[in-house]
Amino acid sequence: MRQLAVLLLVLALVALPASAATLKISTWNLDWLTTRPSGDPALPSDVRARRPQDWSALARYARHLDADVVAFEEVDGRAAAARLFPPDRYNLVLTHDHVVQRVGFAIRRGIAYQQNPDLTALVPYPGARYPLRSGADVTLRIDGTRLRLLAVHLKTGCWEVPIGARSYACDTLRRQLPPLRAWIAARDAHATPFAVLGDFNRVMDGSQGFDRRMDPDFGQPQLALLRADAGFDSPCWGGEYPRFIDHILLGGPARAWLVAHSLRVMVYREKNPAWKNRLSDHCPVSIGLNVP
Repeated sequence: MRQLAVLLLVLALVALPASAATLKISTWNLDWLTTRPSGDPALPSDVRARRPQDWSALARYARHLDADVVAFEEVDGRAAAARLFPPDRYNLVLTHDHVVQRVGFAIRRGIAYQQNPDLTALVPYPGARYPLRSGADVTLRIDGTRLRLLAVHLKTGCWEVPIGARSYACDTLRRQLPPLRAWIAARDAHATPFAVLGDFNRVMDGSQGFDRRMDPDFGQPQLALLRADAGFDSPCWGGEYPRFIDHILLGGPARAWLVAHSLRVMVYREKNPAWKNRLSDHCPVSIGLNVP
């Protein structure tokens, strides 16, 4: 039986139990988070500028989330990210892409990190009008332990149909798999603790699941990965889209670090569907890691 109620994150209880060894990591697609005005030529015509109260609400949710590391997607640069993750609390790392929908990390101050080169191979058509996003790659150093993190935002439009389907979306997503697989294989070959997290735009449950298509190259037994949301439904926006497309995958020694029952989805208090465009159509997904 799939589990839904376990995932409901009461806002007053968003933080995991305090522990010097526990790291809370999260992924959050922020749905065209930009300071550009409506009608800006860099934006699609249906993207509307957020109101001041929208920014305030998102900043409150970011504080409630209270994650140590947030992998974020669809953020238009450092200025937009800083309105949710202020520089007195977080260091910001973004890819070097010249696109509006950038990928990056907010890393709590006090956590040592190194920014690694962007995974630019995730952009199969760099000359497109709306090119895709590179992966953001960082190494955290926590009390002498290293944890490699890759934040991704893969091609949309091939959510549940067979990934071999003949469509532009599925063809593009298929082209992103080899560089992603190679990045994972490189970490796995050296027994590096790592996580790949973000918006995969792909359901990973069922016969057409993304992870099943990648098997054996992506899944068991060659590249064993632990998917934190496996077997759960998402309560985001009332469970309108219960099957996760935002995932956190753990590899190497980090597979053993997952805190039991720590998977959380931060749901929004606002219930009116109009708020989905004012906040985000995605909810933050987070887990806890016991870093040795």
